[in-house]
Amino acid sequence: MAAAIRVGTASWTDHEPFYPAEYNKASMKAQRIAYYARYFALVEVDSTFYHLQPTRNFQMWAERTPDDFVFDVKAYGEMTWHHRDDNGTPITPSADTFASFDQMVQPMRDAGKLGALLFQFPPWFTFDRERLDYFATMRELLPQDTIAVEFRHRSWVEGEHLDETRAALSDNHLAYCAVDEPQIGSGAVPPVVLITDPRFAMVRFHGRNRQKWYGKNLQSSRDRFDYLYSSAELAPWAERIAGIAEQLESGQVHVVTNNNAANYSIVNALELQELLGQPMGKGEPLPDVIHEALAAHAQTEQATQAEQTSQNEENAPGPR
Repeated sequence: MAAAIRVGTASWTDHEPFYPAEYNKASMKAQRIAYYARYFALVEVDSTFYHLQPTRNFQMWAERTPDDFVFDVKAYGEMTWHHRDDNGTPITPSADTFASFDQMVQPMRDAGKLGALLFQFPPWFTFDRERLDYFATMRELLPQDTIAVEFRHRSWVEGEHLDETRAALSDNHLAYCAVDEPQIGSGAVPPVVLITDPRFAMVRFHGRNRQKWYGKNLQSSRDRFDYLYSSAELAPWAERIAGIAEQLESGQVHVVTNNNAANYSIVNALELQELLGQPMGKGEPLPDVIHEALAAHAQTEQATQAEQTSQNEENAPGPR
């Protein structure tokens, strides 16, 4: 039996236009998660990367979503070696920080709505055999949770390092997170798929915006993810994701669109649902603005395909 596939977006607060106008009122913004959950059975909590939050937030989010809804939660930045001291030296993650994070997500565990904890390591966290030991520390400090690991430096999956990375993750029952992102430089990981947890896998889509992937002085970090995938780009991934689900003993595959510019991640998540044979938007009537976005996207793709066909015909060798 193939694993279940859940599709969702990274965060539920960034997508515009998506929510009805009344959800822009301060009194209604807290209800956005309930609206989002009409159309998706998964969301990723990104805000936890920046700061630890009160447990009441997780209790509230759990209460405002359906029973068959789960949250993936991104690990706090210290836990993934993002934090540095005043001298620029990386701060070693502390057991106390892990304990605070562990307590923070407990309401979601209690509600049965905690999906996976995502450890996204920075580009400067390069392959090192001593760093492999940290995976055992993660598992020791969070023994009961599903954990996914995403790398931002390609050294982890190059050459002989690939087998060592696979073994270290498998030994500690950590799921490798496959990514789609611009293939430019060392700070971009190729779209490798590794099954390192027999019950869980994750795929995240960051877009293919090559111009801004290493951008500096961006108005927002979302600028790096300003990219709308075409169906032609998503279709091969849908086949791969279905193949991943077939390889797992059971469990789940989580698919997260992180191209959070405008409503691109919403549009692509809905398109992935359809490509995976799922009812788009869980079968719920879609908002007019999303219908319009999907129609416009389809029209643009048809025009692009027609133009490419015409160019191919013009460039085809004629009779001799």
